[in-house]
Amino acid sequence: MTANPDSRQRVVPGMEPINELHLTEPGLVVVDVAAADDHTAFAFQQALASRWATATVDRTTHDPGQPGVRLRCYLDLRQDFAVE
Repeated sequence: MTANPDSRQRVVPGMEPINELHLTEPGLVVVDVAAADDHTAFAFQQALASRWATATVDRTTHDPGQPGVRLRCYLDLRQDFAVE
C-alpha cells in the first residue's frame, strides 16, 4: 500500500471550508450536495428541512467545466420535527 502523495485539505471551488463553529456539538451536521441541476439540489435541501432544523441557502454554485451544481446547508439533528 502506498501513502497518499497529496494529503493537503481540499475545498470545492466556491465553497468555504468547514470550520469548528459548524461542528461545535454532537448533532450538528454540514451537508455538501452535488446535483445535476438547481431543482434537484433544492428539492433535496427541502426534504432535509422538512425533517430537521436546517439553515437553507437560496442559490447553488457551479464550477465552470464541471458537471452539475453544488450547495451547502447546515442541519441540527437535535431538533427533530414530526413528520406528517
